[in-house]
Amino acid sequence: MGKKNFKIGQTYVGEDYPVFFIAEIGINHNGDLQIAKKLIDASFACGWDSVKFQKRVPEIAVPEEQKNVMRDTPWGRMTYLEYKKRIEFGKEEYDYIDRYCAEKPIMWSCSPWDIPSLEFLVEYHVPYIKIASASITNLEFVKRACETKIPIILSTGMSTLEEVDNAVDILNKYSDGNFVLLHTNSTYPAKSEDLNLRAIPMMKKRYDCVVGYSGHEYDINPTTIAATVGAKIIERHITLNHNMWGTDQKSSLEIRGMDYVVRRIRDMENCLGDAKITVTDAEREVRKKLRG
Repeated sequence: MGKKNFKIGQTYVGEDYPVFFIAEIGINHNGDLQIAKKLIDASFACGWDSVKFQKRVPEIAVPEEQKNVMRDTPWGRMTYLEYKKRIEFGKEEYDYIDRYCAEKPIMWSCSPWDIPSLEFLVEYHVPYIKIASASITNLEFVKRACETKIPIILSTGMSTLEEVDNAVDILNKYSDGNFVLLHTNSTYPAKSEDLNLRAIPMMKKRYDCVVGYSGHEYDINPTTIAATVGAKIIERHITLNHNMWGTDQKSSLEIRGMDYVVRRIRDMENCLGDAKITVTDAEREVRKKLRG
């Protein structure tokens, strides 16, 4: 059983607290630290709680059949493995990111794609570990992530209910209840008719834990709807420009969209209130006038 409320860093997350926003930079920095800095700046300015990257050892994470596939890139024609190495940040870059985010301040973390990358992240004392949908069936990896005792955020895209059940069993056994499930559709971009946002309240009831939403759609409205039906963490890919090179840029939020999503969800939270029936201060004069 997951916890209803817990802390990510110094921020409480859960049913009794505001939505927690994760800006997924991922690999949209294209291996350029200056682009990463601009995306961190934008996330902080727009009121997002955390930025997130992806960390992998390409020799481990890239499937064998893809390693030697040739690809045209802005840096020339190269193998897929060479491309992944080209855009991967290492210790020097993450040392800088760690200092830069602390100065804002804004939290940061990564999705590790292999055990060495998981161990790499633990050294930075990141506030959470994000497990991507691609890794949900790697139960040994999920277990190892839980054993770090760092809160776990697990995406559930392209998974059967049985696969989610199996992962949650591991989370319940090894994470001390410090986990969140993110409903998602792993298509980039996802079609509105495939989003199935009613799964969010279903997952909250089935797994008795905090549930969030990781969106990969073009539109902004589904993200707001997800928060309205109960998502307590919102994760969206972000970019400086949809026309930048890279597979995730088109389904990412530009800076204006980042600001809009936060404002709209915060307004939604304000409108929903606390469900207690009272006479508001603003109503008292109207009540006195109309009822005597």
